[in-house]
Amino acid sequence: MGALEGIRVLDLSRVLAGPWCGQILADLGAEVIKIERPKTGDDTRLWGPPWMKDDQGEDTQEAAYYQSANRNKLSIAIDIATLEGQKLVRTLAAGSDVLIENYKAGSLKKYGLDYDSLKAINPKLVYCSITGFGQTGPRAPEPGYDFIIQGMGGLMSVTGEKDDLPGGGPQKVGVAFADLTTGLYATIAIQAALLNRTMTGLGQYIDMALLDVQVATLANQGMNYLSSGKVPGRYGNAHANIVPYQVFKAADQDFIIACGNDKQFVALCQAIGLPELQNDPRFLSNALRIQHRQEMDKLLGTHFKTNSARHWVDAIHTIKVPVGLINNLQQAFEEPQVIARNMLVDMKHPLKEKLTVIGSPIKLSRTPVEYKKAPPMLGEHTDEILSGILDAEKIAELRQRGIIG
Repeated sequence: MGALEGIRVLDLSRVLAGPWCGQILADLGAEVIKIERPKTGDDTRLWGPPWMKDDQGEDTQEAAYYQSANRNKLSIAIDIATLEGQKLVRTLAAGSDVLIENYKAGSLKKYGLDYDSLKAINPKLVYCSITGFGQTGPRAPEPGYDFIIQGMGGLMSVTGEKDDLPGGGPQKVGVAFADLTTGLYATIAIQAALLNRTMTGLGQYIDMALLDVQVATLANQGMNYLSSGKVPGRYGNAHANIVPYQVFKAADQDFIIACGNDKQFVALCQAIGLPELQNDPRFLSNALRIQHRQEMDKLLGTHFKTNSARHWVDAIHTIKVPVGLINNLQQAFEEPQVIARNMLVDMKHPLKEKLTVIGSPIKLSRTPVEYKKAPPMLGEHTDEILSGILDAEKIAELRQRGIIG
């Protein structure tokens, strides 16, 4: 049994933050029912190419983006803009533990699918709303997308090279950071609410905002500003608080050193053949190395160009200072440690015998993550789910009218 076996989740969310949360809950054993629009479904179903290829190597209409966030779920297609569709969702909600949605603030009230309406029929329901800006404040009614949030929330101001360097300027993260971290925080909040329910017997409303999460995850950079009053800048591939902790260029390619303390710095100097640096008064402590960052960068940068990245990585690895090459995605997936940790998983899909997906990082000893269902096709489980509350004739009628798919 999964850790969340017996928990039913209605996932009315689309795109990434909500579906990411739903996928985590599904991986942990919850029954997650993804409610989608008939005919089109989740927006990301159309976000291709790339598309999944079938066993004959031909493109399907199953988008890789959609598949990244929807495994282990059941898909049911319901038009919630119709009275009959709303009634179906309310019936499902009455027997569910969790509902996730990411409609604009207040949008579901007109359908009778808001928290207050559903709480009246199921007081135990944990209802999680995910929006760009939350349910309160001057921007609450506005839609919010990850890219905008990365900019507004300060992340892009500390990401990218300095303005005076080639390629300088603010830069977004290569994945939807605000969406993914909001999905993680939402998962934590839902599990906390479920735990509280075991003591009180009551569900509750969860208000998650991408902007809130982005501000919260500024972490040390945020506190750097609050402590000093100095607005942090961009350091490219360097670190605001640690030196040397950055990318360096070797003779053939780039590599990373993450030297976290003074003891590691001494060992590093010896391993790379520059023992004199450990006694240089400019570099005796991390605080001094930050003060003399440019001199340190110049000395190490010149030295590392005298040999290959593999040479330096092997030399530094022996003295246990964190070091590594920069992998592209193919190299990352082929990394022996990634393979050993079962981070690539094969699943059977209706259109493909072996669909490879990225595995869960959660490793539980007694209730491990299971991979039971490939990302579902649109409406794949409509009949299976509705047969518990409607007869076959009614299901056929609703489908003929376009209310379900």
